[in-house]
Amino acid sequence: MKKPNLSVAQIINMSVGFLGIQMGFALQNGNASRILQTFGADVHELSWFWIVAPLTGMIVQPIIGHYSDNTWGKLGRRRPYFLVGAILASVGLLFMPNAGMLSAVIPVLWIGAGLLMIMDASFNIAMEPFRALVADKLNSEQRTVGFSIQTVLIGIGAVVGSWMPYALGKWFGVSTEGVGNAVPPNVIWSFVIGAICLMASILYTIATTPEYSPEENAKFSDGSTDQFQDIDSNFFSNIFDSIKTMPKTMRQLGLVQFFTWFGLFGMWVNTTPAIAQHTYGVASGDTSSALFNEAGNWVGIIFGVYNLVATLYAFLIPSVANKFGRKKTHMISLIIGGLGLISMYFFKDPNLLIISMVGVGIAWASILAMPYAILAGSIPLKKMGIYMGIFNLFITIPQIVNAIAGGFIVKGLFNQQPIYMLILAGGSLIVAGLLTLLVDDVDEVVNT
Repeated sequence: MKKPNLSVAQIINMSVGFLGIQMGFALQNGNASRILQTFGADVHELSWFWIVAPLTGMIVQPIIGHYSDNTWGKLGRRRPYFLVGAILASVGLLFMPNAGMLSAVIPVLWIGAGLLMIMDASFNIAMEPFRALVADKLNSEQRTVGFSIQTVLIGIGAVVGSWMPYALGKWFGVSTEGVGNAVPPNVIWSFVIGAICLMASILYTIATTPEYSPEENAKFSDGSTDQFQDIDSNFFSNIFDSIKTMPKTMRQLGLVQFFTWFGLFGMWVNTTPAIAQHTYGVASGDTSSALFNEAGNWVGIIFGVYNLVATLYAFLIPSVANKFGRKKTHMISLIIGGLGLISMYFFKDPNLLIISMVGVGIAWASILAMPYAILAGSIPLKKMGIYMGIFNLFITIPQIVNAIAGGFIVKGLFNQQPIYMLILAGGSLIVAGLLTLLVDDVDEVVNT
């Protein structure tokens, strides 16, 4: 039995929570390096502090996927995890820029790194069930639209989160300068607002989006009433069995994801120091000057640009994918994004970096939609959560590799010039794009 088509309003409701998650995620991505540098981290150390983010994701996502597959209560299967993740992420957002308050007890740099870990673990707790929810609720014909709408809302949240520090300082008069190792007030207030919006959006999705019961889901697959009871309830045996029987499409996408997220991690970690040094001429190690904070605020703006472009491009993805196919759409998008990152080396005017971010935004929209749309058609409904969690390993492992190697590369090969890490990131996205052609899209084969 086929799942019923949902209205656009219903698809939007189920994804509103992702708007808040991405708002917090954008605040983290755009400001974590800046905050850690303010607390005393050197440029070549940034990737080592950032390693806590993918490490926690690698551990948390499969666990959440397994238990959400086996959960059914008053809030359903996925919604309990949204709520827990939102609460923990909001706490992290409130405390990370204020880590200096505890500096008398623990070195402030380590507090900041610990809160980065808490935030990323919490975002992962909330994000994985959201991916599974779209696959749970939508039939194969609506999945590309569903993930595209999710991408639109992700983009809106990310734009607001990325631009907020700049907007508070430029338009609302909130101070943009910190004293000593204190984070500027415009950044602190941005994180507070982000925490409030995160909780509100998650609660909205929980209130407006019912989930299919196990009995209803049984009708949408093989008609077996015990299909949710035959999942191995032991986490370790379930995950090892799932990895062993991983669909071919998922393995192929794993290689694409490796190079994609190796590049993205390099961009997030290194853009602020790269732009500060290469574009603004800030000396390495200078993290308290007005010029450094100006560069940091501008990075928030251009990150907002790529998220805005992603939001707009997400509207076009379903029609582009229908015309060219999902694989070619993803390939072209990734290559454009890679060229955008490489172009940052050649633009010495900060305003021209907007051009670079247009390319990154096109890639980002596709990254958030196409792999999941392709993946969902190749995995069984009853194991959607665990496979979505395992799929996250293909996102976290390349980030961990970059985090371990990145510091040595910046210091040993690139002479403390992080702009070259952005070129490396661009090349990685191009490789990922070419590898997309090797992926088998099961849904496209069935529907042709």
